[in-house]
Amino acid sequence: MTESILLVAGGLVLLALGGELLVRGAVGMAARLGISPLLAGLTIVGFGTSTPELATSVQAALAGSPGIAIGNVVGSNIANILFILGLSAVILPLSVNPASFARDSIALGGSALLCTGAVLIGVLGPLIGIALLAGLAGYVWWAYTSESAAHDAEALRHEHEAEDRPVPPGTGPVVLGGMILAGLAAAIFGAGWLVDGAKVIASAAGVSESVIGLTVVAVGTSLPELIACIVAVLRKHEDVALGNIVGSNIYNILGILGLTSIISPIAVPAEIAGFDIWVMLGVTLLLIVQLRSGWRLSRPEGALLVALYAGYTVLLATR
Repeated sequence: MTESILLVAGGLVLLALGGELLVRGAVGMAARLGISPLLAGLTIVGFGTSTPELATSVQAALAGSPGIAIGNVVGSNIANILFILGLSAVILPLSVNPASFARDSIALGGSALLCTGAVLIGVLGPLIGIALLAGLAGYVWWAYTSESAAHDAEALRHEHEAEDRPVPPGTGPVVLGGMILAGLAAAIFGAGWLVDGAKVIASAAGVSESVIGLTVVAVGTSLPELIACIVAVLRKHEDVALGNIVGSNIYNILGILGLTSIISPIAVPAEIAGFDIWVMLGVTLLLIVQLRSGWRLSRPEGALLVALYAGYTVLLATR
């Protein structure tokens, strides 16, 4: 059991380091190739910061652990909204940019509905994966074209996300390529350790792999988002915290679940289809209503989200 806990801890460290190396190397390479910070922020940073979830879900699917593969995505999205965003709002009330969230709320709600429909089908295969990736491509194109035209506060946020991951001036393409490869290798090995350790812990604790995927694995792969949001609110950059979570949830469903389904079809566990996917859909719609009602997430609303997450974890522990 101790060895498995160490595997999980080591896997999470490698995933975090690998994701950061990959993003920094890719952003540096994009700058050398003349790719705009806006496009880099929307694509490279957005997808790169979801590398832990991607590597973990793919490894779990290939290892025949669908509960971890899907539970990781569903659980991460639930934790992102209820725990991470709720805690952020308790620290600092979050204001919303109405123009950008009007677009992103459609993408967020639409992706949650697509995910629910896909899960209820029972098996996530290549066709569903392609449809999800097509949705992601459509969202990125929509966001890029609208933000390029307006160059508003949301465009600046995406640019800052790319610019906040600098590499030393003069770093050549060979070093940047090495950073990308090292990041990928660390993420792959870290995901393998995490999945192997999580499977043993689930067996030893007498709980399903779905519960471990929805809790330990999901929260672990969401640690980069937690750290980024806490740092953002402490710096009073509440738009970065909110945008980080909304973007992460969209990428998790459309990108991570889409790619994983193409690489290895996933049979959806009945417990996730019967309960957890509805929790994810419900909390997503709750967040959209909260934010659009007053374009703000207050401290009491944040505390409510954290309390709901505590209740959800208690239900998971007792089922």
